[in-house]
Amino acid sequence: MPTHTVVNQAPPRVDLDEFAANLPLREAVERYDADWAVADLGAVGRLVGSAGFQADAERANMREPQLRAFDRWGDRIDEVDYDESYHRVIREAVGAGAHTSAWADPRPGANVARAAAFMLFAQVEPGHACPVSMSHAAVPALAASPELAAEWVPRLLSRDYDGRLGANKASALFGMAMTEKQGGSDVRANTTRALADGDGRWLLTGHKWFCSAPMSDAFLVLAQTAGGLSCFVVPRVLEDGTRNVFLIQRLKDKLGNRSNASSEIEFDGTVGHLLGEEGRGVRTILEMVNRTRLDCVLGTAAGMRQSVAEAAWHARHRAAFGRRLTDQPAMTSVLADLSLESEAATAVALRLARAHDDDAPDADVAFRRLATAVSKYWVCKRGPGHAYEAMECLGGNGYTEAFPLARRYREQPVMAIWEGSGNVIALDVLRALSREPASVEAFDAELASARGSHAAYDAHHDRLRRTIADADESTARTVVAALAVALQASLLIRHAPAAVADAFVASRLGPDRGSLYGELPSGVDTVALAGRA
Repeated sequence: MPTHTVVNQAPPRVDLDEFAANLPLREAVERYDADWAVADLGAVGRLVGSAGFQADAERANMREPQLRAFDRWGDRIDEVDYDESYHRVIREAVGAGAHTSAWADPRPGANVARAAAFMLFAQVEPGHACPVSMSHAAVPALAASPELAAEWVPRLLSRDYDGRLGANKASALFGMAMTEKQGGSDVRANTTRALADGDGRWLLTGHKWFCSAPMSDAFLVLAQTAGGLSCFVVPRVLEDGTRNVFLIQRLKDKLGNRSNASSEIEFDGTVGHLLGEEGRGVRTILEMVNRTRLDCVLGTAAGMRQSVAEAAWHARHRAAFGRRLTDQPAMTSVLADLSLESEAATAVALRLARAHDDDAPDADVAFRRLATAVSKYWVCKRGPGHAYEAMECLGGNGYTEAFPLARRYREQPVMAIWEGSGNVIALDVLRALSREPASVEAFDAELASARGSHAAYDAHHDRLRRTIADADESTARTVVAALAVALQASLLIRHAPAAVADAFVASRLGPDRGSLYGELPSGVDTVALAGRA
């Protein structure tokens, strides 16, 4: 029986166009030559903003994947059962080309359109984005062996989705299995062995500590051979329809990313096919790693968008002390700062996507080598704190599982950890600074193009040029952070409204910058910034 009328609660944020609502994303799509994709992105925006899709996203995270190692007769099958909501989500993402559309139709802006679609899906349900990202990233790695590329790439480009294991499927998704318990990021410490069996196949034996999306159709795997660490394509199902040896030992009990299964697996005479040259496994798989690092940036930016959108929605519909929350200066400052962070992440994400297009000039190819690592470090590290601040805007509601920001708060750290945690990325940036002068030159040219309008930015750029020359492991994180903020500022100065650029420079580079969200310098147009949320 009702006891009272419920008032002063925000209505459900459903049945809207998430693409149309995301002004920075829309602007970046048009800026970077993907305006031809606006209609399709609008359709994706309306889909992911629908009540039904959001219900599936919640359900997929509540009804988590379950390992079914044996069938009822005791035969080993090593399957993972997902709730149908997960299959509906990933089927829509694959159908929209969020996995490999940039490879299927490589025209100007192709990676921008694909990035925007990926971000829209990941904004609402991030777990499925893991196999979607790995499938996208596997395509360039497969080019190392034309025969394997001919076998697998057409299936990866398919927009059909079939979550079952089977031979001769028309479509496929890829995963990867690199890390082992004794090595982690140090993959050269791997002990998994691969022996040639005489007919062009290799037999792998060993244990992988993290294998995400184990129901994928094939995996890129690193294993030791007599010639050194090598890369292999390991299918789940062999050509004759029998199951490859792929022993799922257990599913990881993770902080977040609950809709996606991550596992420990054992190889025991498992069939693999050599990809690229023997002993060149790291180099072979590196292009896949670089692409998934970019997707970590995209995924974090997508999460930031969800966070700021939910916080702004709540603040516009909730009143306290006689006024709407969004009209109260303290809350306006927080929303403005959250929006500013989200816009900066989106700007750098789409700039990087454009640099990965086939028609990108040589300078952009050099630029993306350094800029992807720099942005992966910074944007992904900013994600968890951003999600927390947004969650606090909802108060007690935000802390409950009935609202999406508790899930988002748990989700954001994975992008900072996956594909190289902070120190790994920082050291990679150091290597690029010392060994790849073309990349440094291209990055600096990007920064230099924004000089002349903000004294604080110019001063930061000057300091950065001096600092790079003396960078070492003890200062690596400081240098990478300075590079990242400079890149974001450069993009906002050149492309964002003046209120956005001025606020970013003042709050991230100026003398009055604060430590927490909402500590904006005086004079910042917080109302304009919050309006872009």
